[in-house]
Amino acid sequence: MRLGTSTYSFWHFTKEKVPIDYVMDRAYEMGLDGVEILHLQMENEAPSYINDLKKHAVELSLDIICLAIHQNFVSPSEEERIKQVEHTKRCLEIAYRLGAPCIRLNSGRWNTIKSFDELMARKGLEPPIPGYREEDAFRWVVDCINKCLPTAEEHGVVMALENHWGLTSTPEGVNKIVEQVGSEWLRVLMDTGNFLEDQYNQLQRIAPRAILVHAKTYYGGGEWYSLDIDYSKIFKILTEIKFRGYVSIEYEGKESALTAVPKTIALLKKEMNK
Repeated sequence: MRLGTSTYSFWHFTKEKVPIDYVMDRAYEMGLDGVEILHLQMENEAPSYINDLKKHAVELSLDIICLAIHQNFVSPSEEERIKQVEHTKRCLEIAYRLGAPCIRLNSGRWNTIKSFDELMARKGLEPPIPGYREEDAFRWVVDCINKCLPTAEEHGVVMALENHWGLTSTPEGVNKIVEQVGSEWLRVLMDTGNFLEDQYNQLQRIAPRAILVHAKTYYGGGEWYSLDIDYSKIFKILTEIKFRGYVSIEYEGKESALTAVPKTIALLKKEMNK
């Protein structure tokens, strides 16, 4: 296993973006092996900018391990779903240009609960749009991912479905989508902080399909919520499945990333080396 960080760890959607090359510099100084780039954090999608990021990573001997994208396949509008598919295909191409072997994929959600605080109070679950059912949403998601598979295979970029909110807020939802798609180009991104109860049992159920792991910490208190994550249990799960990939830090606390990310690195290395 190797350690990296998401560029998101240094930028929590504040008004002013933190430059990705700045995060790369800090990752190198902290002794990390790679960076996961948040698509929304990129300044633009121009080939020259993408090439500069790739060149900077090479200069620092850092892997670009993933491009984390935001898309939502849960919509009754076919036009909107097509738009989201095209966005995903474009991001697969960007990942290929960056040299990233995978993209982070969401299923999407209904957006019937507008308040994130309320969504968290409901443990990431929300009611469907009136007139539709969960099965409709699963069908849309599977169909959209299937439409992206040829692009993923062409570029050699795996789509890593994260246990997030909405349809993927349970292991059953994650595994259902992956099984119905049934392709080696769709795997799982196991996020340690997105199952809000019975988390180790639930993580264990998606771990065998994982190709990337998000390690959450919350120093200074979480930006949105905090979880007490026992990383000895996390690495026990990963060791049991013989996971050999990247563990990418997704720091979500209020303390400065400049001090909190090194703390996270120390914590994870301690548990990895037991």
